[in-house]
Amino acid sequence: MKKVLISGGAGFIGASFIRFLLKNSDDITVHNIDKLTYAGDTKRLKEAGSGQRYNFINDDICNGNLIRDIFSQGIDTVVHFAAESHVDRSIKDAFPFEGTNVRGTLTLLDISREYGIDRFIHISTDEVYGEIKRGQFSEDMPLNPNNPYSASKAAGELFVKACMHTYGLPAIIIRPSNNYGPWQYPEKLIPVVIINAMNNKSIPVYAQGFNVREWLYVEDCADAIFQIMKNGSTGEIYNVGSGQESMNIDVVKKILAILGKPESLINHIKDRPGHDFRYRLNSDKIKKDLGWKPRTGFDDGLEKTVKWYLENEAWWKKFTP
Repeated sequence: MKKVLISGGAGFIGASFIRFLLKNSDDITVHNIDKLTYAGDTKRLKEAGSGQRYNFINDDICNGNLIRDIFSQGIDTVVHFAAESHVDRSIKDAFPFEGTNVRGTLTLLDISREYGIDRFIHISTDEVYGEIKRGQFSEDMPLNPNNPYSASKAAGELFVKACMHTYGLPAIIIRPSNNYGPWQYPEKLIPVVIINAMNNKSIPVYAQGFNVREWLYVEDCADAIFQIMKNGSTGEIYNVGSGQESMNIDVVKKILAILGKPESLINHIKDRPGHDFRYRLNSDKIKKDLGWKPRTGFDDGLEKTVKWYLENEAWWKKFTP
């Protein structure tokens, strides 16, 4: 059996990937290391159970001695999700982002190189490109991060690329667009809007809400990462986007319509410092090379997401005042 180390697997996207991986392969053992910060929750992995195919380790990826102990069990592949990921938090305090997103990444890279693993999959973000007013980002475009979060992710990427070039580490970089779906921690736009609307609370929207994001349903992202892990080419970078973009204000209005709530709940607030206006990925490479394509339309995905939050109040309520 292949042994895969997943970092940050109790987070939103990492947990979705683990669920997808265990469901769609029977020859893989998962070792999941997660620090369980405020946004991590093992309840996302209740389907994984425990035993021969799944092992959870509650610790920090910066703990090199522990990481070596895990690798000594014969790890073949690393899929690195672990990250601090909220832009607003990075603006208030960037140091935790440097810790996990840069030093944590470097720790995993160094030990992966030491043990000669078969594949290192680094999960990055479309935000490393900066903003684009028109057109799309392709994988060969330069990195131009504009906030502390994206700067830390770009720095982590550069260490991955340096390890590939200098040491021949067999790595792949994945840059997904904005993920959404069930189990997302209620600080990101879509769960905040759903929960506030359900409770008839004011919904904060930065500026006029004209900022544009490309929305990718989390299960489609998990599928893409799975395909890249199995069949992606070493040394490559893959954009993973849905091709479905919307202004933030339109996303808010769609959710309000689904819930039958009035648009008067919208509260336009002062814009975030350095707020990127638009992200959009060209995902032709993964479609052409691996035959992947997103299966979930944004309207359908939004309906499913709203339904999940309506049915799982007990989970998200513990995170909200």
